[in-house]
Amino acid sequence: MLTATDEPAVVVAHSYGGIVAAEAAAGVPAVRHLVFVSSYLAEPGESLSTFGAGTPPPFLDFDPEGGTFGARPESFAGTFVQDCPPDIVRDGAARLIRQTLAVTQQPVRAAAWHDVPTTYLVCTEDLGTPAAAQREFARRAGRVIEIEAGHHPFLSRPEAVAEIIMNAELPGAGPR
Repeated sequence: MLTATDEPAVVVAHSYGGIVAAEAAAGVPAVRHLVFVSSYLAEPGESLSTFGAGTPPPFLDFDPEGGTFGARPESFAGTFVQDCPPDIVRDGAARLIRQTLAVTQQPVRAAAWHDVPTTYLVCTEDLGTPAAAQREFARRAGRVIEIEAGHHPFLSRPEAVAEIIMNAELPGAGPR
């Protein structure tokens, strides 16, 4: 999608998706701004495991034999969507899936945020990725905005997140 057009684009990434999006957007001329929401900003050579503690957080379930990990269903609501409406909590819980453990070890090869204007959205009420950790990642971004929200502010405060995205600067782009 990013290479199919030269139309100026804002790439928005959330949580682990920041690692994926920063690498995918590297060197893509259409990408004019990155917005990271409660995300990881990894340097080339770092991986998700670089930022983990010695023991897994209690809200995640790791299965080394099966090669997967995921959010514990019983912890999901209180950790990730505690500030969302009940219908969103219910729908989110029904959509939980496991991920391969391989993603935790795969090193980043490129980081677009080195070359593209970047906004980091710190979610101050996030219980999954604590605000202190987010602020450390945010030091790598050009602009930092704090919002009183949990891990999924696009679900709990969609208007505020949309406004932040719409106000992202697009260098070299015409008026919007």
